[in-house]
Amino acid sequence: MLTRVDFNVPLEGARILDDTRIRESLPTINDLRARHARVILVTHVGRPDGAVDEAFRTTPLASRLSQLLGSPVRHLDDCVGPEIEAAVGGLRDGDVVMLENVRFHLGETRNDPTFARELAALGEVFVNDAFGTAHRAHASTVGVTAYLPSVAGLLMAREIATLGRIMTDPPRPLVAVIGGSKISTKIGVLKSLLERVDRLCVGGAMACTFLKAKGLDMGRSLVEEDQLDTARSLLAAPARGRTLILPLDAVVAADAKPGVPAKTVSVDAVPPELKVLDVGPMTVERFLQVCDGAGAVVWNGPLGVYEVPPFNRGTQALAEGLAGSQAETIIGGGDLVAAVQELHLADRMSFVSTGGGATLEFLEGKTLPGIAALRDA
Repeated sequence: MLTRVDFNVPLEGARILDDTRIRESLPTINDLRARHARVILVTHVGRPDGAVDEAFRTTPLASRLSQLLGSPVRHLDDCVGPEIEAAVGGLRDGDVVMLENVRFHLGETRNDPTFARELAALGEVFVNDAFGTAHRAHASTVGVTAYLPSVAGLLMAREIATLGRIMTDPPRPLVAVIGGSKISTKIGVLKSLLERVDRLCVGGAMACTFLKAKGLDMGRSLVEEDQLDTARSLLAAPARGRTLILPLDAVVAADAKPGVPAKTVSVDAVPPELKVLDVGPMTVERFLQVCDGAGAVVWNGPLGVYEVPPFNRGTQALAEGLAGSQAETIIGGGDLVAAVQELHLADRMSFVSTGGGATLEFLEGKTLPGIAALRDA
């Protein structure tokens, strides 16, 4: 079974900083092994741009997976070619091997048919369990489906089912919380969610653009001046019966650096020399009030510069509040997922998506190439 997984995990040398994506694929790998399949794992790590980069070897991933499975996972030094075909040909039922980083080949990101055919030659069936790459039309996500019978893995199926239900038949009331730095990167998902949710809370630096669009002075905060008209149009959209909620207060400082003096102010009293770097406690309380009684809460993107304390407190407080909620809680976006994992709250959420850009594009209502290719196949 040629199995595409998304093991694009953060590395520090050979040390894996967060193995969540590896652990999330265990049900699919174990299911294939239980069916006596010979499992050939394909993944990418980082952006090596078609050249071998020692920092992005998949060797540590094979080692960690071996520990999690409790059985050896052989690492191969490439992902195509006669030597790889010979190694795969020697596998026994239930064996697992991991190919080298598929992005060491330019043919991967170019979805080159020749490269896709070489990959496909390694298996008899293609299993795509890499939801996090479903928005990429690459050889290992789309190209191989032209040459092999193709199916979704258990993780991919769960992501599609959960996010698909939120898009088509969600529990009500449905609340969305959207954070992050820029409206320009999330305009699609904001418009899409405003058509579907009952209430939409906006945090992160993108809220500064909304607040400035309402006439407030945001000091030295990140504001997308070219998106002010967009913000005004989105603020007008809830007249159709939805509610858009903006921050009430903010944590401000000169810069997002450890140890820099910070204070909490009302959003209409941001000092001209300071930046908004997090939401304040009144905002968190307001957002949690909005989420109280919700059927489901979809949250994408942190509320502040969570990597730098104390600007992580808004994200932390909202996560702690939602972890005790009766609502179905759906967490998405790479930065937010990392924050929730770091807080050890992921297990208290209903669903934590493994996708970053893929989750955003799915919530926009876009057709993801990796999913479309499975349906076509």
